[in-house]
Amino acid sequence: MFTFAQFSGLALGLAAVVLAPLAAQEFRTTEQLRAKFVHEDDPIRKAKLLPPLGDSEFKDAQTALADDKIPLALDIVKQYFGEAQSVQKALDAKTPDPEKHPNGYKQLQISVRESLRRMDAMIVGLSADDRTPFVDIRGQLDEMDRHLIQQLFPKQPERTAPAKPKK
Repeated sequence: MFTFAQFSGLALGLAAVVLAPLAAQEFRTTEQLRAKFVHEDDPIRKAKLLPPLGDSEFKDAQTALADDKIPLALDIVKQYFGEAQSVQKALDAKTPDPEKHPNGYKQLQISVRESLRRMDAMIVGLSADDRTPFVDIRGQLDEMDRHLIQQLFPKQPERTAPAKPKK
């Protein structure tokens, strides 16, 4: 018969054995995620790898900004943009109709949308001189996001400017 202390020790040990591999997967470094991304050939799987890679890269960029390493942060953001572009091109080459086959496009769009939110947070804290290249990349990411939305939902009516009220 087990005592409560023995039982709880056994339960903790079993939980550690079961959960350790899961925890190890969640705490991959940016380099590990990037290596997996680079070596992936399937564009859909590559698109599914982009959100965690983007999360990790933007954390690295925010750390670089906190350490006053603005050029490093800019390089990281540029790298993310290049990765997102490569995924979009690969998906476009593989999937002619994203509306009917959205797998991959959805993950890419979600990652790009999240990157826009992160870019906004980063840009706020920068001086006007340092802000310009980040704003340029943000604009390119915004264009990509709009294009992806249009590809996923092509039958949406185009937005027009609201009519000006007559005086």
